[in-house]
Amino acid sequence: MFYPENISRRGALSLCLGFAVAACAGQETAFAPLVPPEYAPRQDGERVIPAVNPGYLNQRNRRQWVDYTGTEPVGSLVVDPYARFLYHIYEPGRAMRFGIAVGREGRGFRGSATVLRREEYPSWTPTANMVRQEPETYAALAGGLPGGLDNPLGARALYLYRDGKDTMYRIHGTMDPSSIGKATSAGCIRLFNQDIIDLFDESQLGMRVKVRTPAESLAMEGPVVELSTGYLVAASDTAAIEADAEMVAANAAAEAAALAAAAATPAPTPATSG
Repeated sequence: MFYPENISRRGALSLCLGFAVAACAGQETAFAPLVPPEYAPRQDGERVIPAVNPGYLNQRNRRQWVDYTGTEPVGSLVVDPYARFLYHIYEPGRAMRFGIAVGREGRGFRGSATVLRREEYPSWTPTANMVRQEPETYAALAGGLPGGLDNPLGARALYLYRDGKDTMYRIHGTMDPSSIGKATSAGCIRLFNQDIIDLFDESQLGMRVKVRTPAESLAMEGPVVELSTGYLVAASDTAAIEADAEMVAANAAAEAAALAAAAATPAPTPATSG
């Protein structure tokens, strides 16, 4: 596999149950010409990974080569749950950056870990706590869900361990590409399936992973603001923040006008008999 931004350069490269390839076939045809090659439909064994809707590929979400000033060693991964980025350190001062979605579990771990398990199309079982808190969603899945494109872990998963013990922290794909770049209600660290496949191919057992703290994220990435869409932008991006505020205000005004119009519409006169 490769890490395009430079296509010729070999790389250092949720739940939305029911998402399947067949359901996306018509969408792929509609937006295929607009999809970057790395996010196009991809044959993966007997499965076909659907193309990523280009509407989900904003500047922060799409994988890209970036300069990197951190001190982590070449070959390691750096997860920033707060800026919603994952970095693969490819060479000194250079990294491939991926957009990620972060669930509750993804915000509950920090520090160093090691990849000691790698799985293609991993199975998934909700935790006892998930079943207890949301039985209407997870009780039917308590026995586990086989791997596949309708599995919350997506096409690949990397399992993180510390001192030989499973941290329950996962870096994985997703059945819900619309979630990438956003905070989610459950899960650890999600990537587009195309991204996790390529990252998986460049990973190995024993790979070091660093998960940043809020303070480390702020120091490395600067402050961020979450827009009404759920996506983040740099706090310095005043144009995007102001445009989002204007959109929210316009939507609120339109909703208020619609409610007022509905309230002013006379109720129909009941028909009389006889």
